[in-house]
Amino acid sequence: MNFQNLGKIELYTFYLDVAFSSAKAKADSTRAKHFKDKLTKSKVVETERIKAVTRSLIKQLNRILKVFPFIDDLHPFYKELVKCTIDYYATKKSLGALKWVVNKVQVFSQLTISKIQKTRDIKKINEYRREFYGRVSSLFKQIKKDFLILEEARKIMRLYPIIKTSLFTVVITGFPNIGKTTLLYKLTGSKPEINSYAFTTKSINIGYLQENNKKIQILDTPGTLNRFNKMNNIEKQAFLAMKYCAKLIIYVFDLTEPYPLNKQVMLYEKIKKFDLPFIVYVSKTDILDIKKVEEFEKNYNAIKDIEEIKKSIFQFT
Repeated sequence: MNFQNLGKIELYTFYLDVAFSSAKAKADSTRAKHFKDKLTKSKVVETERIKAVTRSLIKQLNRILKVFPFIDDLHPFYKELVKCTIDYYATKKSLGALKWVVNKVQVFSQLTISKIQKTRDIKKINEYRREFYGRVSSLFKQIKKDFLILEEARKIMRLYPIIKTSLFTVVITGFPNIGKTTLLYKLTGSKPEINSYAFTTKSINIGYLQENNKKIQILDTPGTLNRFNKMNNIEKQAFLAMKYCAKLIIYVFDLTEPYPLNKQVMLYEKIKKFDLPFIVYVSKTDILDIKKVEEFEKNYNAIKDIEEIKKSIFQFT
């Protein structure tokens, strides 16, 4: 799912201004044509003006409704991410409010045009048009907060990772700054910026491993620091990726112990509760005592070789 294409949602006055400007241009071009009498001219000009406002407002609102994802139809990963990061119910209600206004604008437009066509009073024609303008302006004013709610939701959703939920997905996890992003690069060639401080991975990094006709998605998730009950939004992404996307987990141990080994083991045991196939990878083995690495490999059935990791991944697909 790609949320990066969600366009900015403006203040309610923006959409009215665009619609009324479009209507004025349409009225001016229509007024320049030849008509048999003033009554006919007034009817045609004001009808075209109302149609132009209606088209513009409905087009603008439908554009928002079309590009904004229908939350209940999202993949569980994104649906739960929405619930964790934005006001789920307020967003649904705001989208419903836009749909309500679309229907109301159509109804008011049809009623007003019908009144204009039936009247013989030129003054009434202008009165009906002003009444229509007032009604649609009132409608948009009623939902002005909904535009703000949707824009706030859009800003957050644009930061969501672009995960292909249909692909076989491997999640790399473990503590921060222990070599997860480096492993992603070695496996896939994807090279995000890597720094030497904790929480380097600010969100989920994504790479792809392909062999013959098999394409595997690999997610490098932010470190959790073993705080499952106090997750921030970035950590929630990692948790939800493991819960709803992962078909295989690679847990990274760092025996240089930037975090105590017993803490790394505790996190490992908690993540094993996802009940998914596991690969244990040992990072930074080039600076470790070989006997320490060999003993750990034996105890945890761990792997340090990248080609062996790749081979193991494909065996699970």
